Amino acid sequence: MDGERIRDYWLNEVQALLQTYRQFETLIPATKRKGAGHTGEDGRFVEELLREYLSRYLPKGLEVFTGFILRPSVKTGKNSRERKMESDCHSTQLDIIVFDSFNYPVFQKFGNNVIVPPEGVIAIISVKKSVCDEDIKNECQALFKAASLCQTMGLNNSKIRGPYLALVSMQSTIKKVRTNTLEWIFDQIRDSYKGEEEVTFDKLVGFIGTLGGTSSDANLQYGWSIFKKRPFSDKANAEIDARYVVFNHKENESHLGFQFLITGILSVFYDETRRNIKRPGYTAFPSGRKHDKELGKIKCKSIR
Repeated sequence: MDGERIRDYWLNEVQALLQTYRQFETLIPATKRKGAGHTGEDGRFVEELLREYLSRYLPKGLEVFTGFILRPSVKTGKNSRERKMESDCHSTQLDIIVFDSFNYPVFQKFGNNVIVPPEGVIAIISVKKSVCDEDIKNECQALFKAASLCQTMGLNNSKIRGPYLALVSMQSTIKKVRTNTLEWIFDQIRDSYKGEEEVTFDKLVGFIGTLGGTSSDANLQYGWSIFKKRPFSDKANAEIDARYVVFNHKENESHLGFQFLITGILSVFYDETRRNIKRPGYTAFPSGRKHDKELGKIKCKSIR
């Protein structure tokens, strides 16, 4: 397998994304720290930048919004009443919602701000300019709750694949001296789901990583990606393990994180529970590039 052209393409695109952010820091600099001079605008700029780049490469029917998911307790399909014992409920505000607006309607839309039904949600992404210690648990728990709203049934009365879940940042301020930083992050991921009754594979975060190459930990200077591997069996009711692995980015591997995002979103969009279309060859990971470490497993009740 080759794919070198595609890898070089994604590397160039991600480097352009990072350079655009650095230009923002150049024009609005901070005086006593790294980054831009206005922390609120700094974070919003990162969100807008990532939304813009995702919008460039996703299928036309997918739109990239910010806003809320509303799950109303109403009939779905022709006359399905699976929500009759529920109450209307909604998510907290979500940084990025990738939504299939070609096939599903929107409740409300002002610019990029929306309120959408769960059926059309393809991905939910939390965005941080710099990911810090407390972000891991907080964002994993928020993503879990949002994903729980998106458990919906298909035409054959079986559950459709849930949205892709990710926490993305430009850089990381997490640094652990007494333990491995990435192992500590995985422990935080695993602890996020303790006490939850309906832990399914689809509701666990699929990716946590940095797009930029700056980190408080010198061993992670080019960034990192923690990735959830899909199980070999997708049997609906079988208990499975969610395996998490890490890629410690090497020089010129800044494309890895963005490729994980694009691949994850497309894998949901083209999943057989959602549509009968074959996913295109659109991303390319280095042949023979294995993950650097297996971090551990999280026991799941079922796939979805």
